[in-house]
Amino acid sequence: MGVGLLYHLAEEGCAESLLIEKGELTSGSTWHAAGQCPSLVGNYNLAKIHAYSNDLYPRLEEMTGQYVSWHPSGGIRLAREKEDLDWFRYLHGISKSVGFDMEIIGPDEIRRIVPWLELDGVIAGAYTTGDGHADPSGLTNAMARAATNMGAKIERHNRVIDIKLLPSGEWEVVTEKGNVVAEVVVNAGGCFARQISQMVGSDMPLVNMEHHYVITGNVGEFVARDEEIPVIRDPRASAYIRQEQKSGLIGIYEGEALAEAWAPKGYPPWESDSELFPDDLDRLMPWLGRAMERLPILEDAGIKRIVNGAIPHPPDGPPYLGPVAGLRNFWLCCGSSFGIAQGAGCGKYLAQWMLHGDSEINMTGFDPRRLGVFADQDYARAKGFQDYRMTYATPLPGEELPAGRPQRTSPLYARLKDKGGVFTETFGWERPKWYSPDGRSEEYSYRRNNVFDVVRDECLAVRERVGILDLSGFAKYDVTGADAETFLNRLCANRMPASDGGIVLAHILSENGRILGEVTITRLDNERFYLLSAAGAELRDLDHLLQGRLESEDVTVKNVTDDRGVLVLAGPQSRDVLGRLTDADLGNDGFRWLTGREISVAGIELRALRVNYVGELGWELHPAMQDLPALYDAIREAGEEFGIADFGLYAVNSLRIEKAYRGWGAELTNEVTMIDADMERFLKLDKDDFTGKSATLAQADADRTLQLVYFEVDATDSDVRGNEPIFVDGACVGLTTSGGYGHAVEKSLGFGYVSPELAAPGTRLEISMLAESHSARVLGEPAYDPANERLRV
Repeated sequence: MGVGLLYHLAEEGCAESLLIEKGELTSGSTWHAAGQCPSLVGNYNLAKIHAYSNDLYPRLEEMTGQYVSWHPSGGIRLAREKEDLDWFRYLHGISKSVGFDMEIIGPDEIRRIVPWLELDGVIAGAYTTGDGHADPSGLTNAMARAATNMGAKIERHNRVIDIKLLPSGEWEVVTEKGNVVAEVVVNAGGCFARQISQMVGSDMPLVNMEHHYVITGNVGEFVARDEEIPVIRDPRASAYIRQEQKSGLIGIYEGEALAEAWAPKGYPPWESDSELFPDDLDRLMPWLGRAMERLPILEDAGIKRIVNGAIPHPPDGPPYLGPVAGLRNFWLCCGSSFGIAQGAGCGKYLAQWMLHGDSEINMTGFDPRRLGVFADQDYARAKGFQDYRMTYATPLPGEELPAGRPQRTSPLYARLKDKGGVFTETFGWERPKWYSPDGRSEEYSYRRNNVFDVVRDECLAVRERVGILDLSGFAKYDVTGADAETFLNRLCANRMPASDGGIVLAHILSENGRILGEVTITRLDNERFYLLSAAGAELRDLDHLLQGRLESEDVTVKNVTDDRGVLVLAGPQSRDVLGRLTDADLGNDGFRWLTGREISVAGIELRALRVNYVGELGWELHPAMQDLPALYDAIREAGEEFGIADFGLYAVNSLRIEKAYRGWGAELTNEVTMIDADMERFLKLDKDDFTGKSATLAQADADRTLQLVYFEVDATDSDVRGNEPIFVDGACVGLTTSGGYGHAVEKSLGFGYVSPELAAPGTRLEISMLAESHSARVLGEPAYDPANERLRV
């Protein structure tokens, strides 16, 4: 990971880079890794990282003269259940837009390619011909040689002892061989990364797991054949199986009795460089037995060698690539449990972000600020163990795994759970996803499932009557001071409200005009502003606010996320319900749409904002967190005569897609600009300078390559989820970003990016969903209430 970043920094023109390595470049997890480089990854942006690595690695030897032993074996992942097959079909769409070769093949074709496989229970395989495996030491040293050829430097056998922030804002890196002063420091410490972060007063959730693979003796069938078999990935065995020269190699991700490396403390000792652990065959035997049942020719070969080494796991799977919350110019490039496959791609896209301010892929899912202080070491262990166990499990939409939960809950959590609430976790918060009216559990699927009608009922309750939702996980900030308005106008692309009580939707841009954040801003008075952003953006947006402030400005930023709860009350009868509980004027003259006021409801002082994400008359009510239960009870009681209903985030997605509301992290990412995202109405290019203004003006006068479109799809049993390829005349022309079924309009709807010439309303597109082509039509306005009449009544 460190060498991958060094090479790409140099390639991007930053040769003034120094890699400090306490041992050898291949120490830690690298030297003992099996070197697998798969293409098949369920995360679109991670698939981009893998695809880049698989493109670079076969070329490294010719580029550098360093032997890397690239084996273009391909890979076959086996499917046993229909859910596995649907996942393959979803990934097949990702392969079309990412650009790696993949086909779904049946058992007969699998047997033709690998004639010795036992295929009982197997219904299909995902065959990726561009996969391979390589010598990890060779890959590392090849990238190191390429980096030093471009002027970068490497210092081996020199441990970093401490890292200090200097008054200048630079970092002093204290090493065993002297000190180095640097503008930017990147922690690429692998298994040691948590200890290194603690040098600068930070921490990271990380757990180092023991991971085994075994190498057999020679296998006669391999000896007699020149062609190497593809790497077989078998979810039943939770294992990968491949050739290693003329032997077999089996890597196991056991499902129980897991072991943490260097337990119980979890910290690798500094003297550990190339450490292995005693093998534990008893722990592996159930899975090792299944692997040999899958490829019986390995059974008689015997075990020649067992490797049991450390492998780092973040709680949620993806690596840490990005800045550390609260620190300037301190970055992470670590936490990869597939560091060989991901090293080059992680280095490429992180180098872009560091040097140019943005990456060409969406980095949100890798940003270390996706996890906060709630993710303590107990959480990291619970989630990390779960992530390890699930390495070969098929990920299913909506599936909620239990490890480490709950962490952050509103005071309503237990009450809503007792009412049938099913929760999803976002930045540690437990937030209602849907409500089970009859005790049913969700049957997770890539297709419409057994909660489709339940979600429909929640949506129609909001559209026809009134609904209530606990969204206390919103990130919330108070921005105050004499210069608060000037500060926010400089930071955001939209203009701050001119009148007290005004609300605007505003966006934080990079210098390149890319979208970094989205905030709802309420002006309480001249020196008080209340900001809301997505739950998952809490630390990112806090950094934008704190680091965007000038020393000369009288501005105070306070994170009040845990101080205030949020209840969404929405629907045509929401005014009737709220009117039962307050003396405030709720009419259009007294409380207009897109305004906020501090009022009393049921005797509780709160901030009431006439805005919501579902496109109906309604309010967001922001009381003190401790007042949330009393407020909820009062609203529920007042709403009984109006048929009030609880609703969750599944319904919110349906309601917002009907209104063509963009989603942060889906439609709005660091890959695109406001113009790309068709968000010009929130740009105020006539105001004084703001971050990203110059780049936005330049793009307005240039030829563009991307345009967000909103469309309806001819679909029957599945809907757009995001990352499906878009076609015109058989050519892949774009990618979906999100979608769902609009229950009020009875249409399957979605968003996607295409070239501007395909963005005109009425344009016909084809969306590949689960490997089937579906006709789509670009819409010129929201499917529901395009004139916003429902919001203004």
